[in-house]
Amino acid sequence: MNPVSQMHVAVIQYFSGEKRESVLFIAAGVLAIIASVVLLWKGSPLRGMAYPLIAIALIQLVVGWTVFARTDGQTRSLHTHLQGDPGGYAAAELARMDKVQRSFQIYKVIEIVLMAAGVAGLFLLRDRQTLYAVSRGLALQAGLMLAFDLAAERRADIYVNAIRTLGRALEENR
Repeated sequence: MNPVSQMHVAVIQYFSGEKRESVLFIAAGVLAIIASVVLLWKGSPLRGMAYPLIAIALIQLVVGWTVFARTDGQTRSLHTHLQGDPGGYAAAELARMDKVQRSFQIYKVIEIVLMAAGVAGLFLLRDRQTLYAVSRGLALQAGLMLAFDLAAERRADIYVNAIRTLGRALEENR
């Protein structure tokens, strides 16, 4: 298979994974909101969990829907660019993915800090029911977001390697 055809496959694989994960983001957000409504409605002692669950669920819904809605068009555009100008595609997509990968570094730090704060609260705030429950919700949602972002980061690394392979192949064929 020629390098451009291989890159078309890599685009499909990467963006199919992005779209699948966006559905998981949306599902996690919906489930967190449902759980929050139940916790609040039943007056559960853990109702404080609802605050971080809802706050992060809103992020999950917005990010999930944004990625889901834009992926097909973005994929078509990238295929067109790749077909017409493989070298230009590689340069532009590497620059874009560099920003994406830097964003993952920021997200990971934030998620780890939030998860650590939640876990610390589980140990330090046992006697403060609402803050203990907030800590549980925060640790849960931050951990889930970290897991999602680690999977996305890995997918991005594979995609970037495919772009670099394309770039090297194009250089060799000059």
